[in-house]
Order: sequence, then C-alpha cells, then structure tokens
Amino acid sequence: MQRRTGLLALVLGALTALGPLTIDMYLPSLPAMARDLGTTASTTQLTLAAYFAGLGIGQLAYGPLTDRFGRKRPLYAGLALYVLASIGCALAPGVHALIALRFLQAVGGAAGPVVTRAVVRDLYTGPAAARLLSLLMLVMGVAPILAPLVGGWVLLVSGWRMIFTILAVLGVACLALMAAALPETAAERAPGPASIGTHLRAIVQDRSFLAYTLAGAFSQAGMFAYISGSPFVLIELHHVSPQRFGWIFGANAAGLIAASQINHRLLARRLPADVLARATLATSLVSALLVAVAVSRVGGLAAVVVSLFLFVASLGFINPNATALAMENHGARAGLASALLGSIQFAVAACASSLVGILNDGTMRPMAGVMAACGVASWAASAMARRGGPTLTPALSEGLVRGR
Repeated sequence: MQRRTGLLALVLGALTALGPLTIDMYLPSLPAMARDLGTTASTTQLTLAAYFAGLGIGQLAYGPLTDRFGRKRPLYAGLALYVLASIGCALAPGVHALIALRFLQAVGGAAGPVVTRAVVRDLYTGPAAARLLSLLMLVMGVAPILAPLVGGWVLLVSGWRMIFTILAVLGVACLALMAAALPETAAERAPGPASIGTHLRAIVQDRSFLAYTLAGAFSQAGMFAYISGSPFVLIELHHVSPQRFGWIFGANAAGLIAASQINHRLLARRLPADVLARATLATSLVSALLVAVAVSRVGGLAAVVVSLFLFVASLGFINPNATALAMENHGARAGLASALLGSIQFAVAACASSLVGILNDGTMRPMAGVMAACGVASWAASAMARRGGPTLTPALSEGLVRGR
C-alpha cells in the first residue's frame, strides 16, 4: 500500500512539478529576455501574468472533461498542447508573440494540477488527502530548487530560448510517464449541460469550499507576487547574479518543502483546519515584517532574503490543508471542483503578478505590499471558513478516526 502511494505521489508530483518548472526555470533570464527582445521589465513580467491567466482559464475547461471522459484522456491533450506551445516559445520572434504562446502553454499545462487534485480526491478523503498533498509538495518541491539553478546555467551557456526547448522535452517525458504509470481513477460519465450546472451550483453554494479556496488562492497569489518581483528585486536592485539568484530561490523552495513535511506529520494528530488557521496568521505576521524591511531598508540583502524565506516556507502549511478542506465535500464532482478551485487560485495569482509589474516604482515596495495584502487576505478567508460552520465534516471525522 505504501509502495503504491509512493509511486502515485511520484507520478502526480511529476505532473504537478511541470508547472513550477515552467514558471521558475526562466525567471533568471527575465532581464536578459527584456534586453534581447528590446522591451521593458514590466512587459516581460506580462509573460508570467499570461501564464497564470492561462492556468486559471484552462482549468475551467478540464474540470468537466475529466468528469466526463476520465482523468487521462484530457491530460493527454493538455500535455500535447503544452509541448507544441513550448516549442513556439523557443522560436518566438517578439515579446507579444511570447506572451500569447505562454498563455497557450499554460492552457495545456493546466491539465496537470486539475487531474492531480481530482485523482487525490478519487482515492482519499480527510487527513489522508491532506497528507498525500503534503507528500506531493515534497516531490514537486524539487522543481523550484533546481529550476532557477538550471535556468541560470542554461542562460549562461545557450541563452533563454534553450530553456523553452528543455521544457518541451520535459513535457514529452511527462506524457510517457503518465501513459506508463498513472491509473485511471474515474469511470466515464455523460453529464449534460444541466447536470454540469447542477454540480456547479452545489460547489459555489458551499461556503466552506469558497472560503478554503480563497485561503489557498491568496496564499498562492502571495507566492506568485514573489515569483514575479524577486528577479527584479534581487538581480537588479541588489545585484545578485542569475546563478546566485537560483541558489536563493532554491533555498526558499527548500523551506517550503520542509514546512510541508512538518505539516504531513502534524496531521497525524491535528485537524487540517486548525493547522491552516495558525499558518495563515503566521503568514500575515511575516508579511508585515517584509513590508517593514521594504520601507525601512534595514538589514539590506540579508533582511530581504530572510523575510522572503519565512514567507515562502509558511505556505507549506497552507496550500495542502486548504486544498483538502475545499475538496472534502465534492467527491462526486472532483474534476469540476478541482478545476474551479484551480481557476480561482490562478486568477487571483495573475492579478497579484500583474499588480507587481503595474506598481513597479524601482523599489521592492510593490512586491512586498502585494505579498502582504495576500497574506492578510488568506488569514481572513481562513477565519471566515471557521466562522461559517464546523471545521470537521462527517467525512473528515471518519477519515481521522480510521487514520486515513
């Protein structure tokens, strides 16, 4: 049983890791990309915003498809689109073409997180689902550590276009791995438009789903505000080399992994909702520290790096629990619920990423301010979920009693 769970975590982790790889591998190249394409830092940051928007929109389509046709066939189509768009990014003649192709790349890659969450919900509930999602963060967490390091060296040796060629190859590898090792966990269904509408109404009328989804969405938006702003803050403002940036980014990702594994152990004796409440409060306090560093400039680069590390690490306690709690009551419509959850999360993330670029004033204040606003909003959403009703649903209680 443990071996099967480990293999499943590896396969699902690889599919989910494709997203962070696609985001993080090219981050060190953003300044060089702007120079090569003859554009500004704000414009190149739109390639990130376009990717987040594509993830949000794409997931809406995959939800009904995975409930209708099973988990694997829509994933085949999505990964094929991802590979083609990655090749297009490598050949993009200008920044506007690159922005459009990044959007298509995200629409294809959006199949990965939708299917991953749906498969977890097909097989597990309650603390067992939250623990598997924490385990997935260990597998996929290697991606943010390695991606900027690899991207920095690829940039040094071959230029930024080679990064997208490598991503296309990784997409093909994920297709092969999925075909060989991912089981089909959902039977085919044939819901018509009326049935989809009924399921959608049931999901959006679930206040706990919306509140826990927003708690995860705002925390993830803070993460992507960091992803969008950190190349400028560290490389341009603090004169960190692209290679050293990769090490800093990787250290933050290691903190995220460590926190997610502590969360995995905590769930053996604590409820996900309790861990989530404390984690969102901690994130709010850390984001206040980040704003203070940005405004006062006390401590220089060291203070910036420590503040960012604490913020990113705290998210390891938020995302697995928020996702498991949001999906808890929707096993019969896991694909649609997963798609709606992901779409909301990445829509909020796209807004946060765009806001960092729009507010760019040559300092780290825009990034810090957006991250702080996201941290406080995540805490508020978690508090709303706890006030809105019991935090231990019957299914969750049953799962806890059984040790699932």
